[in-house]
Parts: sequence; structure tokens; C-alpha cells
Amino acid sequence: MGHDDFATEPVPGLPERPPKDEAILWQGRPDAWALAREALAIRPVAAYFAVLALWRGIVAGDEGGFVAGLAGASWYVAIGVVACGLLYAVAWAQARASLYTITNKRVAMRVGAALTVTFNLPYSQIETAGLALGKGGTGSIALKLKGANTVSYLILWPHVRPWRIAKTEPTLRAIPDAAKVARILAEAAESRLAMPVVTTKQGARPRAAAAFAAE
Repeated sequence: MGHDDFATEPVPGLPERPPKDEAILWQGRPDAWALAREALAIRPVAAYFAVLALWRGIVAGDEGGFVAGLAGASWYVAIGVVACGLLYAVAWAQARASLYTITNKRVAMRVGAALTVTFNLPYSQIETAGLALGKGGTGSIALKLKGANTVSYLILWPHVRPWRIAKTEPTLRAIPDAAKVARILAEAAESRLAMPVVTTKQGARPRAAAAFAAE
């Protein structure tokens, strides 16, 4: 399911050129600010340092006046700005390095700012897809895999559903216009899984199989 992708991509987001019967339906990447907000908790971190700065400013102000209070609070403000800046830088690097692809056969996820890896998820391996819609239409689509199919939580992070560690759920994280993307995914999966598979037994005529599958 995984492919270390160091070579030049023949098609952006895919480790190899897709076959002629495979069509790319959508490609996109996370929104950096939404990724920082949802995956890296930039707002709680900012709030934490704001409370610390306020507390330190009040304590220092009681002891040495307004100037002392302002000086005491400024240290925590500076540290908070640096911390939030680092979190946003990580989110920006992850968003820039990532590219999600939906085709008529699979979902492909090229992820990793330091180590680039492409995960190919055929629709036959996906049990369900869940949409979590946020403000402004940005949202995430979590993919629950069937049976023993699994991927590494650490390698895939932050492109995962939070806290699903034992059974990792790959997630198209913080994507703009997520509802539209979810419809594209649902229609592609439904169309692919509804295709009958024709099997041939030795010495028998070909016939339509009773089960349906993709890939």
C-alpha cells in the first residue's frame, strides 16, 4: 500500500503513470492554516501563552507598576509568537509537500515533508468514508479500511483521523470545498464497486460473478 517516492513523479501526486483506463477526477492539498488549526492545535497553544502573558503581566504590574507588568508579559507573548510560528511552518511544509488524488479506481495520498511516501488505496480496500465539515467549507474525509488493511499512524500523520492509532484511518485532511470532494469520492467508489467481475473457470464458459469487487 505504500511506496517510497524519491524519483521524479511522471504525474504529480502519483508514483507512476496511471493506466489508460484510469482517470484522475480530483487533486488537491490541505489548507495550511486549517491544518495548523485542526492537526497542530495552534489556537489552544496561542490561548495558553496569552493566559500566561496576562497572568505574568498582572503579577509583575502589582510588584513594579505598569512598565514592569508590560515587560513581564512581553516575554510570554514573544515565546507564544515563536511557538505558533513554528507550528504554522510545520503545517505549511506538510500542506505544500502533500497532494491527494481521487481517480475512478483509487485514492492516492502523497504525504511527508521530510520523507515523501505515496499511499495507494483502491476502493476495494476502503470500508467507509466519513466527512467532518468545518467552517468555510473546509473539512476532512477519513477513510476506514477493511479487515487487516492498515497503514502506519506515525508515517501518515497528520493525514490521519486523530487517535485512531490501532486501526489507522487515512484522512484527506483540511481540504477546501470538502463536501464537493466527498461527493466525487462517493460517486467514484460507488461506480467502481458496482462493476461486475467476470471470472473464467478452467473448462467452463465465462459468466458474471455473483460478487462485485474493485481491482
